[in-house]
Amino acid sequence: MNYRLIALDVDGTLLNDNHELTPRVAAAVREAARQGAEIVICTGRGSTSALGVLRELGLQGTMITHNGASIVDSETREVIHDTAISHELARRYMNFLQERGIHFDLNTAFDLFVEEMNEEAAAMYEHLLAQPIRRSFAEALPEPLVKMSIYAPKSVLDTVEIEWHSWTHELQTIRSGDYFIDVQHPKASKGQALRWLAEQRGIARESILAMGNYFNDMEMLKYAGRGVAMDNSPAEVKAAADEVTVSNNEDGVAVILERLVQTAQ
Repeated sequence: MNYRLIALDVDGTLLNDNHELTPRVAAAVREAARQGAEIVICTGRGSTSALGVLRELGLQGTMITHNGASIVDSETREVIHDTAISHELARRYMNFLQERGIHFDLNTAFDLFVEEMNEEAAAMYEHLLAQPIRRSFAEALPEPLVKMSIYAPKSVLDTVEIEWHSWTHELQTIRSGDYFIDVQHPKASKGQALRWLAEQRGIARESILAMGNYFNDMEMLKYAGRGVAMDNSPAEVKAAADEVTVSNNEDGVAVILERLVQTAQ
């Protein structure tokens, strides 16, 4: 195995559209780990949700979560690195969303907080293996706050992005899926987190393989020595990658890893 670190996005990449880890993908990831590559989950999900995916793979280690706003150890649950956002800046976005009745949650590295949620939001959290904690946001907000995640129909989020286009933003807003916008620290990204982790490990970019499928993966794909986009990625994401594999519903991650394993043998 020529790659020392393999960074894998979860939804739309590692998992299929039914949020399933297929046996073929799981076997390919485990074999890459057995051959010495460090597998790093690199996801927009929170750490608790990402832990469930790592456990299903039968692996342990470092995870990049919340789009790079948190780097955590899966075994000790230690927060290795994070980029917190101030409550004052977060309130501006919260007020906007509350006035329009748009669902959002607030996240620390391991916990996810909501004021309320309907059946649709509850089903979404269940799919993502997340366990929301109900809390009044009129009180003190969670600390340290690393991300606000907005969940709504695509048309609603498209309108939000249009309205926000005229804002002067002190926080970063990033579309992490058709139904999600994340608000976080301007220096938080999967690419920056992957760079930080690689430097801590002493791993050169050329020894890093990254795979993803959405706009929040683009910086990570560009930073890695080899960035691979799923065929289900938007055109801009494919353009940012070095290679495009088949879709997440066709075991795209396994197709790449199996080829690398065969080449190494």
